[in-house]
Amino acid sequence: MIIIAERINGMFTNVKQAIADKDKKVIQELARKQTEAGATYLDVNVGTAAADQAGTMQWLVETIQETCATPLSLDSQKPDVIAAGLKVINAENGVILNSTPLNKKTDEEIFDKYMEMADQAGPKACIITLTMDKNGVPQDVDTRVAIAADIISKAMEKGFDSQRLFVDPIILPVKVPNAQVQPGNILSAMDQIRYLSEPAPHMTIGLSNLSQGATERSLINRVFLAMGISRGLDSAIVDVLDEKLMNVLATAEMLMNKQIYSDSFLKVYASMNE
Repeated sequence: MIIIAERINGMFTNVKQAIADKDKKVIQELARKQTEAGATYLDVNVGTAAADQAGTMQWLVETIQETCATPLSLDSQKPDVIAAGLKVINAENGVILNSTPLNKKTDEEIFDKYMEMADQAGPKACIITLTMDKNGVPQDVDTRVAIAADIISKAMEKGFDSQRLFVDPIILPVKVPNAQVQPGNILSAMDQIRYLSEPAPHMTIGLSNLSQGATERSLINRVFLAMGISRGLDSAIVDVLDEKLMNVLATAEMLMNKQIYSDSFLKVYASMNE
């Protein structure tokens, strides 16, 4: 599974303070710990931590690369912030541009801009695309699938390989009123999205969004991650420092016959991601 580690994000208090203080040690320690915990990519999100988001994205990328060779996922819906990060990134091992909707009221061509930036970054550069358009986040299964189909169709028209696409059906907080139906909608959408192209695009979610504001956050995340893997989820933005969550991921992959069983399958899985 492609594991995108979520903790280098300006929404977290310690990261926000590190950005304000230009404290490299905090960022580099998070990069190291998440890599050791099995991250395939490190998500890098300025969030609301700085007014100069483009300059801060560059500082974060350079800071991480001083101590860690793990590929990065540059996280912003602002093309100029992504472009700033790409100017200083080492993209030889790959990079993810996270994320773009199909279109926006203020920018009909935003998805095209992300594809162009990914192509300029190299053949290993991928994009996370949201099943979201200028009308906002869909609440139903059919609209999510229709937007995903439009995304894939547009990528094919541009010659952008579907294997470089990560489709995110947008998980919503389960605690929000009337949102408890949404996890089931996400799973139903996944069932259809994986058949929209051959080969299928990757599917990913921002897992922690599901449990925002809930008491049993880790438990909710763990259960839904296993459910998603059973429906074709092959990537997720997660807290890799949550050992129980990572054990569930390893177990779900084993039960789906993606890893060979042994009595020490958890240790084997961990060693494979070192």
